[in-house]
Amino acid sequence: MRVGLISDIHANEIALEAVIADMPAVDALLCAGDVVGYNPWPSECVEYLRERDVPTVTGNHDRMLASGRSFEGNGMARAGITYARERLGGGERAWVDALPRERVVCDGRVKVVHDHPERVDHYTYPREFSSDLLGNEDVLVLGHTHVQAHREFANGIVVNPGSVGQPRDGDPRAAYAVLDLDDLSIEEHRVKYDVDAVVAAVEDAGLPAGTGTRLREGR
Repeated sequence: MRVGLISDIHANEIALEAVIADMPAVDALLCAGDVVGYNPWPSECVEYLRERDVPTVTGNHDRMLASGRSFEGNGMARAGITYARERLGGGERAWVDALPRERVVCDGRVKVVHDHPERVDHYTYPREFSSDLLGNEDVLVLGHTHVQAHREFANGIVVNPGSVGQPRDGDPRAAYAVLDLDDLSIEEHRVKYDVDAVVAAVEDAGLPAGTGTRLREGR
């Protein structure tokens, strides 16, 4: 069984479309959260996952949207959530509000959580990947850092597929991964997309310019 892994779409429809077009044939798709935030296509990205019933967990931006609160000290994040609140329909908003913190799927073999299995909002960077993060599952899928990486251990794999819509590892290409549960392996993938089109759309939407221009540097 092959499973596509995505995370941190952040309302970047153009990047999401590029990832889906580039992804090899898979039997299922999983999303490790932060569907909304920053970019100007929250409705389109929510609908893509919602219509296909893609198992998805809540990210910190998704949770902020659901809570009705705003980010303090981060103007780009705050603007993205405000924009999403104005654009999402009732059914889309309800879908985001209902996202769980974690999911265990694929007959218990895969756990998906946005940040850390136990520490809410903790940025679990690759240097912290360890066998201790794994429970009974074979694969732990994380997001949140926007840094693509995976590590294999005797008791399983910890993987962050990277960010679809806002990479922060110095590579501006959209990131995703493919998990093969038959041989328990991970393929990391990157794909180019039209960043300039996103920059223009961000400007047209009245969102902070840096939301778009940072994408050119993958930061």
